[in-house]
Amino acid sequence: MSAPDLTPREAARWADRHGLPLPAHRHAPVAATARHIHSVVAVLRELDLGDVPPTAGHRAHLTEEEWLDAAV
Repeated sequence: MSAPDLTPREAARWADRHGLPLPAHRHAPVAATARHIHSVVAVLRELDLGDVPPTAGHRAHLTEEEWLDAAV
C-alpha cells in the first residue's frame, strides 16, 4: 500500500496497528496528510543534491545567539 492509494479506513487501521487509535472524524484528514507528505517526499527524492553540503556544515558558523534566534 502506497500513500497515494491510502484510504481513510486504511489510515485508521495502520494508526491502530501502531498504537495510535484515531477517532472516526480524524480518518480522512490523516489519510490526506499522509498522501500529501508522500507527494512532497517524492519530489524531494527527485532533486539532485550531489554538491550540496550537509546542513551541519552550515550551522557550524552560527553564534549561539544567531542559533537561538533562527526561525523554525
